[in-house]
Amino acid sequence: MKKSFRYASRVPNKNLHIDHDDFREFEPFDGETDLVPKSAQPGVDALSVVGVDMRKDINAAHHYTGEYMTNLLVVRRGQQFIIDVSFNRPATPQDDFQLEFLIGADPAANKESLVVVNFGNHSGAAWAGQIVEARDTVVSLGVTASSKAIVGLYRMYVAVAMGNGMQRTEKDPNTNFYLLFNPWNPDDDVFYPDDAGRSEYVLNSTGLIYMGTSDQVTERGWVYGQFEEGILDACIYIMDACRMPIPNRGDVVKMVRTASALINSQDDNGVLIGNWSDDFSMGTPPTTWTGSASILQKYHTSGAPVSFAQCWVYAGVLNTFLRCLGIPSRVITNFNSAHDNTGNLKTELIFKPDGTPDRHNTQDSIWNFHCWNEAFMKRVDLPPKYSGWQVVDATPQETNDGYFRCGPAPVIAIRDGELCHPFDCGFVFAEVNSDLIHMKSDKYGNMTSFKVDTTYVGKLIYTKSLSGRRPEDITGTYKHPEGSLADQQTMALAEQYGCSRDRSNFPASKLSIHISAQAGYVGEPLRVSVTFYNQSETMKSVKVHMEISPTYYTGVVASDPLKVEDCRFDLDGFQSSIKVFELSPQEYVSKLGSNSSLEVTVTGQTDDVEVSEVKTIALKLPPLNITLSGQPQVNRDMYVLVSFTNTMGFPLTGAKLAMEGAGLLETQVYNYRTIPPMGQISRKVGFRPTKPGLQTLLVVLDCDNLPDVTFDPFLLVVVFEREAAVRPAGHQREAAVFPPSDLQSERRSLSAASIQQGAMHSDEPNNHKVSDQTRIIRSMMQVKVYMMQQQQLIHLPLLVPQSAPVAAILTCFQGVDLCGPVADPDPVLRPADLRLQGKQLLPTNHPSLLETGFSPPPAAPSCILPPPPRLSAEHMSACSLLRLCCAALEEAEPGRAEPGQAVEHVLLLLAGCSSSSSSSMCSSSPTPPTGVGFM
Repeated sequence: MKKSFRYASRVPNKNLHIDHDDFREFEPFDGETDLVPKSAQPGVDALSVVGVDMRKDINAAHHYTGEYMTNLLVVRRGQQFIIDVSFNRPATPQDDFQLEFLIGADPAANKESLVVVNFGNHSGAAWAGQIVEARDTVVSLGVTASSKAIVGLYRMYVAVAMGNGMQRTEKDPNTNFYLLFNPWNPDDDVFYPDDAGRSEYVLNSTGLIYMGTSDQVTERGWVYGQFEEGILDACIYIMDACRMPIPNRGDVVKMVRTASALINSQDDNGVLIGNWSDDFSMGTPPTTWTGSASILQKYHTSGAPVSFAQCWVYAGVLNTFLRCLGIPSRVITNFNSAHDNTGNLKTELIFKPDGTPDRHNTQDSIWNFHCWNEAFMKRVDLPPKYSGWQVVDATPQETNDGYFRCGPAPVIAIRDGELCHPFDCGFVFAEVNSDLIHMKSDKYGNMTSFKVDTTYVGKLIYTKSLSGRRPEDITGTYKHPEGSLADQQTMALAEQYGCSRDRSNFPASKLSIHISAQAGYVGEPLRVSVTFYNQSETMKSVKVHMEISPTYYTGVVASDPLKVEDCRFDLDGFQSSIKVFELSPQEYVSKLGSNSSLEVTVTGQTDDVEVSEVKTIALKLPPLNITLSGQPQVNRDMYVLVSFTNTMGFPLTGAKLAMEGAGLLETQVYNYRTIPPMGQISRKVGFRPTKPGLQTLLVVLDCDNLPDVTFDPFLLVVVFEREAAVRPAGHQREAAVFPPSDLQSERRSLSAASIQQGAMHSDEPNNHKVSDQTRIIRSMMQVKVYMMQQQQLIHLPLLVPQSAPVAAILTCFQGVDLCGPVADPDPVLRPADLRLQGKQLLPTNHPSLLETGFSPPPAAPSCILPPPPRLSAEHMSACSLLRLCCAALEEAEPGRAEPGQAVEHVLLLLAGCSSSSSSSMCSSSPTPPTGVGFM
């Protein structure tokens, strides 16, 4: 008897490498016995397909997918894309044909993995079809995938209705295409409401991850590389590897939850193996990675987990996965992040009877920082208020339903203490809201609490801002102000959902401690000052215990204390006393291991008071020196020279120099056994940029005993098209070349978001045709505008034609916010001054311009004044820009624009680009780093 599989049909879970589709090229209609195709119209040749063009050229631009490095079409759901089908004869209204789209193995219409789009006499399908244009034998077909369509790699066939059946095209891998989520589509569950956010959270292929401590924030560059070759297939392979059902791959909630489990390998052979020890001999140290692309490519090709990762690596790779598939996402850093093994809101720090820390019995930990991700989506499974940013964490910490995964958890539910909503809100809530309980054990092992700190955990939550390298403080999206009524209501509600707290009420202590330390470089003496305050009337005899220990960023002490000091002193009423503890390089450098942080623990005991304080100090690391040379043009030779001098008094072992740049060069790693004290290493690497625009170069030096020496934290390079590709035919004039001396000293602002092609190719006013010269002028000007918004060091020798319509120059400034935030207190020449005055243009008699000695050119654009002697080098490049604009004005058509307008626009640009001495766009880097040169 034949066994029935009616109720045990296998759910398809494979998308890549489908080599065969189980249907014939000619499929007879029901009841037909003739297997030879016949024309549907007597006397007319049967319609047959000659060729298919997926029109990648126009579809990629409209779907914001032009940067994906693949030969196949990449489009987004809910938005029309064009396919050109060539027939053997012009199609007539009597002809019936359709497109068939398949995804995964065993596609079926009832599983939405087989979609038929009709264009002839039949209509009605989940995807919309439209005949856009018919040109002789070529028909342009518009297809709009459903906003809920499955995401992944599709196969496509063209089927023509014959008189006795359907004739399909042969299987053609060139007609395969990728369908992604669409944050530009209001009907898609990942719709993001503004262009700036989409540019950053979907299209930006590089970013910053914040590290360090809450009062010593550092930043690390990361190359997400979501558009790099093979990354799309690698992301689909991740879903195949975990056997994610094909029908679930259109549901962003299920997709994100699955990804949070698959990026770690804890229980499902996922992408990354975690390692928080000092032994990375069997893989790559987490601090050596510079981006996600090499990790995902290695996982895809080997099928085995990649070694090793820590939280920022998990977050970086998950961010790549999400952005690659079209899900808006960002990396989040929570400083003083609680990891509570008991699942409550109490993180316990235990001390022995003599006041020394009890490391053995302290099970909970507070990480100096912890990184996770946020993904933006509509939560169709929850009320509307819970849509928006959702926490997703791929770092394996605790299991949920048997898997190490976390999220998506609505950020707003975490903020308001509504922990009943899926998924894992309680765990994230504890990470940002736990109370730090200081406990003391007596000689019998009994525990009593003597201090509750409700402000220590979740002190600061950062992500990269839209405007550049300055971090955005999003702490207020996770928690209400400490002690506010909303905060009290949130904590009360969280307790109703099972979170327990220590409600001990301690009176204000009469003795307090404050620890301060000047964070220096590794290898320098460390000086720690501890201030004791006696807030009572009577004198107190204070017994002090101090320990300094190397610590992992996870809050786990790495070894025995480096230094222990005990002292006793008398402190009069309402007086303070400062005790200084010093740590020499010889006492700590050999014991740091892979850490650059030290934990200082101080306890003070009197007859009736006991206090303790803990502070983590992140030591600074010496910088790398980087020099760029060559022409920053597509397929032109460029070189990066990296050098490093070991200025510390101890040798660096197991050094690895890694560099990576999306669109510049693939990941390169160079090994050095030992760098002796005052020894130097140098490496010159050649590369050829593969695509124009704003590209990022990231360089890291990692050592066994000194991790993560980086360059601030990356270098931005502006790459232009080849000169021959942009010079119009018949153009006789030589291009105007900005001398390197004008530009190589610029420290400017470039948006981390790639320069959008649409902004450079928008329609000209008065229907003026955009020339190649105009595009180059606009590209250059757009770069200048972005340079005002983010402090960076730029290698920018520009090749610019001298002639271009002035309308193109003026259009560059339309819709651009020239008044980005500036952290510097010096108001001279700040773009913010213009905003405060409500002015669109900077008057030529602006006092801050006059103070520099600048003389504005007269109205006649042909009269160009040389730069005044008092003009600084930073003004020089702006004057070069002014000369360029005036040269363009000379050849502009009369009446196109007033010369004074262009001059004033340039003066506005000059004002934004001329504060080198005080252009502190990033609070963590008040002055541009030294050690960067240009050749």
